[in-house]
Amino acid sequence: MNDRPVPGDAWDPVQYSRFAAERARPFFDLLALVEPCPGGQVIDLGCGTGELTVRLHDHCRADATLGIDSSDAMLAKALPLAGNGLSFEVGDIGRFGATSRFDIVFANASLQWVPDHTQLLRRLARGLRPNGQLAVQVPANGDHPSHALAFEVAQESPFGDYTGKGPVGEASPVFSPERYAELLHEIGFGPQVVRLQVYGHELASSADVVEWTRGTTLLRFQSQMPPEVFDQFLARYSERLLEVLGRQAPYFYTFKRILIWGRLEQTSRSNPAGPATSTRGQA
Repeated sequence: MNDRPVPGDAWDPVQYSRFAAERARPFFDLLALVEPCPGGQVIDLGCGTGELTVRLHDHCRADATLGIDSSDAMLAKALPLAGNGLSFEVGDIGRFGATSRFDIVFANASLQWVPDHTQLLRRLARGLRPNGQLAVQVPANGDHPSHALAFEVAQESPFGDYTGKGPVGEASPVFSPERYAELLHEIGFGPQVVRLQVYGHELASSADVVEWTRGTTLLRFQSQMPPEVFDQFLARYSERLLEVLGRQAPYFYTFKRILIWGRLEQTSRSNPAGPATSTRGQA
């Protein structure tokens, strides 16, 4: 399975925000790993609607924090929050190539949309100043029925006519926690924290899992299908998912995520810079 990039105009801030409190929990756990950099420069890759970027800016006590996202709809919510050193702009995080160095590169639940994490993390490290910090959180829930069944249904007829050459059958870009730890070491990060954490969310019912995935995972399929076909896909996915989960109220939804933090101390032990790369993605 692969987290295929989603067009920026496919994102719906209202749908995404339905579970804002639950989605924010890993952000605050990641933020707790970040050491403040008073007067420093921070970038938030995949800032979304910006509320959490404000918290990042305040926590870091940065002189300037830049949030970038490819969704105009998300940024429309973020832009009113700009000021006092905080700014937002449209940008493709998959093509991020720092023209200046940052004290902190932060990416919460966004890099799963970008392929080739080996080269991606090397490229992000090149955007850090000496002793700079990298902080990343990526979902790792591809084996949960909420995600796995979406890709299975996408192979059924008629949906496979639209997704057959898309994400199905491709490898996920998300590594195991131990591979991220190895990669940080290879790049030149000294102190590091890499952990897999299971977040438990008590939803009103198992049907709410459909609403959760509509805000994120299902967007890749929605962007590939005509509206009437996606409506059929959504009905079929909901049917399959509730067959597996059962109709429970409330429902305890478990969601695995990988939290990654490191401080850059030296150049790569195996390849000082790593080859330049250009990738595509979506926050």
